[in-house]
Amino acid sequence: MRIVDFRSDTVTKPTEDMRKAMVNAEVGDDVYGEDPTINELEEMAANLVGKEAALFVPSGTMGNQLAVLCHTQRGNEVILEEKSHIYNYEVGGIAFLSGVQVRIVKGHNGIMSASSVEKAIVADGDIHHPQTGLICLENTHNMAGGIVVPPESMKEIFDLAKKHSLPVHLDGARIFNASTALGCDVKEIAKYCDSIMFCLSKGLCAPVGSMLAGSKEFINKARRFRKMLGGGMRQAGILAAAGVVALTNMIERLSEDHENAKLLAKGLKDISGIEVNVDNVQSNILMMDITTSKYDSYSLVSKLKEEGILVSDINSSRIRFVTHKYISKDDIDYTMSLIKKVLI
Repeated sequence: MRIVDFRSDTVTKPTEDMRKAMVNAEVGDDVYGEDPTINELEEMAANLVGKEAALFVPSGTMGNQLAVLCHTQRGNEVILEEKSHIYNYEVGGIAFLSGVQVRIVKGHNGIMSASSVEKAIVADGDIHHPQTGLICLENTHNMAGGIVVPPESMKEIFDLAKKHSLPVHLDGARIFNASTALGCDVKEIAKYCDSIMFCLSKGLCAPVGSMLAGSKEFINKARRFRKMLGGGMRQAGILAAAGVVALTNMIERLSEDHENAKLLAKGLKDISGIEVNVDNVQSNILMMDITTSKYDSYSLVSKLKEEGILVSDINSSRIRFVTHKYISKDDIDYTMSLIKKVLI
């Protein structure tokens, strides 16, 4: 049976170039700083996002958790958008690992306004109140449907943070999708944060790994915490080699995924029982609402799986599609025809 997997861009597999690079990677002990391929990747990543240094980590979640550990003190409060990945999908790590609590801000399509962030900042010195220690942003915003946060919006919050002497961390898991959608250099986005995490997997197709970037002092601190959390890897240049290929060859093709997501959105919106906001499909993520359908999300996801179409239910009426390298235009047409058949 033909399978078309829209569940996430995390299902991508390494390209042939990546596999060859991994086989031939020059390696050493990275805990000693002696893996040349990891050193190459970290320097490349730092340069790409305009930061002093970078650190290779096993996952985006570890990268985000390291950033919170480095930027905060126990008992601080961290400002996060209500649907953010760090708050909703990282197993309560910021409380468990960093000993901080969250101040949630409601955004519009995942985008917080500077005024709402300012209202959430606590810097009164009152011994009864947890003081704000960090502001976290996300771009693109996953659960808002791949929404791209405009650099000017990020700048307003970054300037506000500097006014209050607060650091800003960016969960940029899909930051290259954001820069692709905006048609700008990724540095133009990353300059509005003190640290940034981005994934080498997902749309870039590397099998493992993410990068955390920031100042040299920040990365030295993060390297120590990475070791504490069990993330100190040895001859991991075999993995880093795929990351080098990802950053060299895979960024420019992300526009294809965006085009396919938009194509899917335009087709789905004309099907009875389906609502899609085409304007909100800005990168490679599409959210489909089936409130008026005869199905709920769970039963429709199950029904589509029987037909070989794999998607993710977000709640009882919302389904997520994510396009990636292994979703073609033909797959989009095939998927729309099957959804029409199922919903009739």
